Amino acid sequence: MPTIAFDATDRKDLLDRFLRYVRIDTQSDENSTSSPSTEKQKDLSRVLVGELKQLGCVDATVNEWGYVFATVPSNLPAGHPKAGKVPVIGLLAHMDTYHGTLGAGVKPQLIQGYKGGDITLPGDERQVIRFSDNPNLAKCIGHTIVTSDGTTLLGADDKAGIAEIMTAVAWLGKHPEFVHGPVSVGFTTDEEVGRGTEHFDVAAFGAKYGYTLDGSDIAEIEDETFCADSALVVVEGHDVHPGYAKGKLVNAVRVAAAIVERVPREFLPETTELRQSYLHPYDLRGDVTRVEIKLLVRAFTEEELRERENALRAVVREVQGAFPGARIAVEVKESYRNMAYKIAGDPKVLEYAFEAVRRMGMEPVRRAIRGGTDGSRLSFMGLLTPNIWAGGQSFHSVQEWVSLEWMAKASEVTLHLLQVWVERSAA
Repeated sequence: MPTIAFDATDRKDLLDRFLRYVRIDTQSDENSTSSPSTEKQKDLSRVLVGELKQLGCVDATVNEWGYVFATVPSNLPAGHPKAGKVPVIGLLAHMDTYHGTLGAGVKPQLIQGYKGGDITLPGDERQVIRFSDNPNLAKCIGHTIVTSDGTTLLGADDKAGIAEIMTAVAWLGKHPEFVHGPVSVGFTTDEEVGRGTEHFDVAAFGAKYGYTLDGSDIAEIEDETFCADSALVVVEGHDVHPGYAKGKLVNAVRVAAAIVERVPREFLPETTELRQSYLHPYDLRGDVTRVEIKLLVRAFTEEELRERENALRAVVREVQGAFPGARIAVEVKESYRNMAYKIAGDPKVLEYAFEAVRRMGMEPVRRAIRGGTDGSRLSFMGLLTPNIWAGGQSFHSVQEWVSLEWMAKASEVTLHLLQVWVERSAA
């Protein structure tokens, strides 16, 4: 069994893949009703299918929704005591980037042998990744740091995860002496708009257990996500000529502003952390006649989620009283639920990930995600899917950055994980 450790060539290949992927614009669109929400996501799909075939995944394919699937067959010899006993393990990441920050024309910047201190981004010198605001930079001194030029996001969320999985697949091909069970690879579209598993066929994917590689710090294994709903508040006013509006005009813009203003400050994402829930008004559009307000509702339990939704309804009732001529409606839709509810029923999927981290000489850090991954929905669809770190930092921002060394460790832990599944599976 070879030592699971990347050499300089492996790390260069990982970096080259990542830089290639982030230059492909895959921004999703939450206002689109098509699937995928943007056709340009398939540009990366086609690239990945071609590369997977080159790596020996002859069944690599992209479907009509832009999902990429491939398999790496088990190489356990027929006489091996674990042959046929190791479950199919799924490795997943998403191709789209955040819809709220420019994702086209990414110009990645490399800082090799990072020496510490602030990082000024060359495309917009007002954008500075401050050492004091990014404590993980202190852990990455000496590393190769990748950023954008400050005019776009970088796309490490989640092209770091894609590059890490692809590099793990390449490593398996170069090391046939490393025995492993069957692996299913899946890259999804539209995760950032909450539709990453909308057309995902768990049975066809074939995995018994799965792992996403997405975001997070080195050694982090995440088995909890928010419970998530989306809320839409629709305000209907009454428009008349402002010169003759006294006693007649009902301005939906002012009503909407009053609703946003009355959301309790202690419920906002900018005032909450750790396991605290939030209400996030993130999109407001319309005119005097009609305004739509979109909000994210997030909490780690369904009970607290209901509390936040009731708080929103209370705000709406208060504003309705102040603007009796307006019509205000609230619609809440379920997005996803905390994967911990499902993973708790079969915790070995988590425990084996912890063991893989320990084999790399690190202590695993169990964390709850203040967000969600495709694993949230997949866990409720029957595929338990905790999250392994991919290394990205300050995602959704033009100040996004990632350490190549953290990315390499994510690939390596994935390989250790496959080893653990072979060893722990019943003979």
